[in-house]
Amino acid sequence: MNKPEATSIASGLVERAKALAPLIAQEADEIERTRRLTPKVVSALIENGLYRSLLPKSIGGFESPPVVFMQMLEEIAKADASTAWCVGQCSVVAMTAAYLDADVAHQVFDKPDDIMAWGAIAHDIQAVPGGYTVSARWDFASGSRQANWLGAHVQVLEADGTRRMRSNGTPEIRTIVFPASSAIMYDVWNVIGLSGTGTDSYSVENLFIPDNFAALRDDFSALREKGPLYGITTYTMFGLGFGAVALGVARATLDAAIDLARKKHSVGITAMKDNSAVQGLIGRTEAKLRAARAYHFSTAAEAWQELLSTGRLSEDSRAAIRLSATWTIHQAVEVVDTAYHMAGATAVFKSNPFERRFRDIHAIAQQIQSRDTHYEDVGKRILTNSAIPRGPTI
Repeated sequence: MNKPEATSIASGLVERAKALAPLIAQEADEIERTRRLTPKVVSALIENGLYRSLLPKSIGGFESPPVVFMQMLEEIAKADASTAWCVGQCSVVAMTAAYLDADVAHQVFDKPDDIMAWGAIAHDIQAVPGGYTVSARWDFASGSRQANWLGAHVQVLEADGTRRMRSNGTPEIRTIVFPASSAIMYDVWNVIGLSGTGTDSYSVENLFIPDNFAALRDDFSALREKGPLYGITTYTMFGLGFGAVALGVARATLDAAIDLARKKHSVGITAMKDNSAVQGLIGRTEAKLRAARAYHFSTAAEAWQELLSTGRLSEDSRAAIRLSATWTIHQAVEVVDTAYHMAGATAVFKSNPFERRFRDIHAIAQQIQSRDTHYEDVGKRILTNSAIPRGPTI
């Protein structure tokens, strides 16, 4: 992708996200109350193509560089974390189109309002003539309440009951795709943070899946699209996206604390803006947030350059992204915690822009993308002399 085209995509998607922020912020209370995105927000996201940021161009998507995707999510997250999480989840899910047969990919994603969501890996499918049958239930399907297609990651049982294995000796995992109307939805997402994501459960009973609706997702040998974007796995893209969501939440929370400090006065107490302790705290927290953002975005930019050069993301670069995503989310939590405590009693009122973001960032930190074991995994690679990218040379 040349620079003018990348710039055009960036200005389009990021500017659209910025333009939608007031509407999303206005709808945030209703999103929280109903535990799903409102029709107004979903319609605006669809009309502006934000769900299609990572969809192949051959199906009318933007096929945008990761940094553009991240900037878009960051802007949405400043207005509402649940909306950003849904857009991020469903956008990455749409990368499955790169592994599906072209006619199936068009059937699933051709229309502007075609959205797919999926749940956690679980269960088996039974191989039958022409495809597979499945009866199962899946959980943690963020964005499923906006989706008209659902997916699920499953292992394959052959007709004789044996498990289908890959050449490396591990079970073959396929991503099955089917209309949301084929599933039963379960309203289970009653949580303290990211409440509006509608991350519910769904099940199917004896559902037939045609063979060409069961993709070998993230298996590059099955990749149909050849653009550099698809040299990165969906799991790695989730890390980049959710790190960006955390940054957006942290930015909005710190900005709210700064705004409060400029205005808040208490009788007999130095104004917050004139308090040297508050000034120092804001300075250090601002530096922490800027450092985390610079690290995460520069890691994504380096990965994109590798994709442009080689068409594939190396294992070391994937580890570098995992490290930056995990650390960025953890730093964002610290920023939000600092801003929340700085606001004092003001922060506990729902009428102020603190308590929801406090809950949202801690829900983000509970997700698999931010688990502490990622540090151990990357540390192990470093200690075995892997050439994990360590940032640009100055």
